[in-house]
Amino acid sequence: MLRRVSSRIYTRTGDDGTTGQFLGGRVSKADPLVEACGDVDETVALLGVARAGCTDPELADLLLRLQRDLFVVGADLATHPERRHHLTDTVSRVTPEMVADVEALIDRLVAERPLRPVFVVPGATPLSAAVDHARTVARRAERHAVGARTGGRAVSATALEYLNRLSDLLFVLARRAAGDAEEPASHD
Repeated sequence: MLRRVSSRIYTRTGDDGTTGQFLGGRVSKADPLVEACGDVDETVALLGVARAGCTDPELADLLLRLQRDLFVVGADLATHPERRHHLTDTVSRVTPEMVADVEALIDRLVAERPLRPVFVVPGATPLSAAVDHARTVARRAERHAVGARTGGRAVSATALEYLNRLSDLLFVLARRAAGDAEEPASHD
């Protein structure tokens, strides 16, 4: 028997100022953890902007991988705390291996192209600017997740580590995307 599926995207369930948690339950849309999830979602979108303007297939593939990883981070953060045991590693739960993969990638990229020992002004290229923008939102996601944890919400330490390393990786990727076109922050 065929089941009719609604074509509406709206449910009206959030009209009371709440949003659903992954695996059940509702929380205020003003909850700091919801803010962190929104920041993760925004980071995914910004990486999509960067990927859309990317002509380097290897970098485009990496940005797509990071977008997919961020869906895992979002699920990990958005899960009802009493149902975390239902999460699946690398699908809905951030793992230490995911963090280690980001660290190894940072180390490889910095070895290939060492960072300049200066502060730089973002915006040397549209791609580097988009990646830098994603980096700043990833940092905001981390701050909101830390705030939620400080406020007593269940936040995975591994998800926090991933967000911290991700913003470091995005810094490295933005410098790589800028090439030699970046301007130092000071005129000295």
